[in-house]
Amino acid sequence: MSKTTKRALEISLKNLLLKKPLDKITISDITEDCGINRMTFYYHFKDIYDLVEWSCIEDTAKALDGKKTYNTWQQGFLQIFNAVLENKPFILNVYRSVSREQVEIYLYKLTYNLLIGVVEEKAINMNVPEADKKFIADFYKFAFVGLMLDWIKNDMKDDPQIIIDHLSTLIKGDIKRALNKYRIDKIQQTEEND
Repeated sequence: MSKTTKRALEISLKNLLLKKPLDKITISDITEDCGINRMTFYYHFKDIYDLVEWSCIEDTAKALDGKKTYNTWQQGFLQIFNAVLENKPFILNVYRSVSREQVEIYLYKLTYNLLIGVVEEKAINMNVPEADKKFIADFYKFAFVGLMLDWIKNDMKDDPQIIIDHLSTLIKGDIKRALNKYRIDKIQQTEEND
């Protein structure tokens, strides 16, 4: 029942965002549209931004479901683009109303979760420190999020598939190559210390 209520609140928020900006929407507006009382809202969320964050996480969790492997990262990233596109009024409103930083933080978390899965898969049977794997995932995360933020800023006009194809061409084999460099560096360091 809890998830059903949260979904209903999310739908009400998204409906209201078609009519006015996020900073003009009140909790009373959402609960009235949803047909519940304010206490029910506060039982699930501390404020509107908490609802926005939950909505973003839920939408992207669905988009990434099962798409965290090397062979499927392009599909996962394309599904992130498509999820953002399907929620265009919501995302643009949040992007313009909250702060770019909050949208960035959300996208960084989401993209990192996709990329660390890819890095971990490619690092199997390699002696690469966790910190280095995280660094590689972070590096690509910043590039991916930068492209996505630019796409959002430009009203999502470009075809996401073309962006993904360019990314795929650019990084094909690079994650494995980066892991090998860190592994080789570690082996060389060990040999130098002996």
